[in-house]
Amino acid sequence: MEDGGVWALRLHPVHQIRFPVGSAKPDPQNWPKAVINITGLKIRHSKRLNFVVEHAKKFREEDMQIRLDGKNCLVTGANSGIGFATAEGLASHGATVYMLCRNKERGEAALNQIRSKTGNANIHLEICDLSSINEVKSFATKFTSMDKPLHVLVNNAGLLEHKRETTAEGLELNLAVNVAATYTLTELVMPLLEKAASDARVITVASGGMYTEPLNKDLQFTEGTFDGTQQYARNKRVQVALTEWWAEKYGNKGVGFYSMHPGWADTPGVAKSLPGLSEKLSGNLRTNDEGADTVVWLALQPKEKLTSGAFYFDRAEAPKHLKFAGTAASHAQINSIVDSIRSICGFSVKG
Repeated sequence: MEDGGVWALRLHPVHQIRFPVGSAKPDPQNWPKAVINITGLKIRHSKRLNFVVEHAKKFREEDMQIRLDGKNCLVTGANSGIGFATAEGLASHGATVYMLCRNKERGEAALNQIRSKTGNANIHLEICDLSSINEVKSFATKFTSMDKPLHVLVNNAGLLEHKRETTAEGLELNLAVNVAATYTLTELVMPLLEKAASDARVITVASGGMYTEPLNKDLQFTEGTFDGTQQYARNKRVQVALTEWWAEKYGNKGVGFYSMHPGWADTPGVAKSLPGLSEKLSGNLRTNDEGADTVVWLALQPKEKLTSGAFYFDRAEAPKHLKFAGTAASHAQINSIVDSIRSICGFSVKG
């Protein structure tokens, strides 16, 4: 892909690796080596041009033997895909899991499946349409009224809508779900997280798609022609920067904040939003369990092993910026972007 003197290896409609001016475009057989040089990730090349991460060789079995009995976990978008696999994974470790879903029927089916598979009866369904900030606030009010410590919040729910849609509250739909709801829910359940401060953590499922985009103050994508995949990438960049911001803001509260990339997983969201990718890579994408692995790992590990504010991939810290992507400096804008998020979500700007 040519781009003003900088070419890019496109691994995915959203995810691409950009190379510096003057670098040679590698033959497809050498793509893995080129990506290693840019990202530092260990990958191998199959006959089907499938890039498979080999970090699993470094996984420690004992890391996943930690129990979560007596701990409360809230997972958004928990009825399918990575959210379902995360909820099931946490339940299998003994956690009390609250599944936050939009559709009651699908949520109940998922809940019953997890209870049956794990033998854990402490699974609960909560209903909320995350595209509505008013609904998120109502849910948070009800949930916090239980006054129980919240040990793990997993911001998993996400959306990639290609055409511009505007919610009844005036928010671009992708932004509403991926950013506004994530920010609102996290801020409003902070009192419960603080109650579990020694173990509390917030895990946000971002995406490697953010590598292609810097922070952009045009949150509603009002400038230029709307591009859903670009907006998705921008949203994921905001999530990663927000994780840094939360880690600094609440550093003295005992709550850890982590963002992560699940890899390219065969989720219902991918099948719906990126059908071409799903079909072309059928059988080669990660399973939902593989996509959720690092989320569950982050929930289990002692906090002293983790770095608050960091971005994780395959149970290890990963870079937030590619060397030649020009995105690092943009994080300096996070304070003004948070002010904008607070404004569109109906919070006071100084908070």
